[in-house]
Amino acid sequence: MAAGRQRILGALSAWRSALTDRPVSLYAASVLRIGYGLAYLAFLLREFPHRQEIWGPDSPWTPALANELFVQTGWSSILTLSLSPLYFEACYVFALVTCLLFLLGWRTRVISLVFAIVVASFHARTIFMTDGGDNLILLMSMYLCLTACGRRWSLDARRLRLRAEADGAGGAKTGAESALMHQLQFTRTQLVTLLHNCGMLVIAAQVCLLYGSAGLYKVQGNFWGNGTALHYVLNLDLFRPWPALSILVDHQTMFIAVAGYLTVLLQVALPCVLFSKVKYVVLPLLLGMHAGIAVLMGLPLFSAAMIVADAVFLPDRFYLYLGRHLRRLRHRKADREPGAPDHVGTSHVPAQAQPRPTGGTRTSQGGTGTARPSGIGSQSTP
Repeated sequence: MAAGRQRILGALSAWRSALTDRPVSLYAASVLRIGYGLAYLAFLLREFPHRQEIWGPDSPWTPALANELFVQTGWSSILTLSLSPLYFEACYVFALVTCLLFLLGWRTRVISLVFAIVVASFHARTIFMTDGGDNLILLMSMYLCLTACGRRWSLDARRLRLRAEADGAGGAKTGAESALMHQLQFTRTQLVTLLHNCGMLVIAAQVCLLYGSAGLYKVQGNFWGNGTALHYVLNLDLFRPWPALSILVDHQTMFIAVAGYLTVLLQVALPCVLFSKVKYVVLPLLLGMHAGIAVLMGLPLFSAAMIVADAVFLPDRFYLYLGRHLRRLRHRKADREPGAPDHVGTSHVPAQAQPRPTGGTRTSQGGTGTARPSGIGSQSTP
């Protein structure tokens, strides 16, 4: 009985240490921040010419109808607080600036909350025009509020690094004040680490649930079972941005069948291979699948949201290795540029020895004549 209790306490202690001692996947969190900030910024810029008809006062779904729906659903939006066109334009510019600051990682703790409010407001304003990509970005924006997504590749990280270099170790305090500050800092660090790790765990669970449920629903369908599902998808007029390309792909019968079966297999398999190296094969295939959805079905926002979400499954060592590899490639490219100094072999081979002067003049460091370098090819002077 005592041994069993000790094992349970040991397991709980290990879980506590894992959740509070070290933040996990800081680079993945930064990729999620950059990816979703960039995706929503591009989305708002793309719809900028049509903003009045989608979210503004000229929308068929008027603010009055939106407020009536908010009473039933509990949603709200900053876009319906005023009917003034000038107010809407200010909100749109504010949304663009928020996405840019979130992308750059400036004051991320506050901006992440503002970004979630912006996404929720635009989502709720025309909720009947949203798709799976909008829903996923909304969920991820709320989850990222819990994470320390500004620790890497951000203006916050740069500011903290410069401050640490300028201040050094900082002034040390003594006595009770120092102990109190140390305890408060320790408690804050543990709380922030706990929230970050729980947020990343929720994000990973959300993506697994999305892929797993989508794959299992497809398994139950007859069209996916006989390999003809993609044929019907490619013939939907609503999802044919390039009809000629859809027709060309639809004529590849074997490719359509294999792609359909592979889609179901990848979606069901991803939650099962997260802790093995097989995921490094599954994730690129999922990337290709989402790229195909973006091109063939005209759903770039949905594909971008899914591709960015997949980044949560890549460990920090992958991003560190990728950064080192890119730096090596950049250095090699710089060395090959015209005008760059040639470092191959020239720093290890000494200059050729000068010929011995005629007339019996002796050469030495302290005498007259031409000095000869020592090394390979040089001879001693008699």
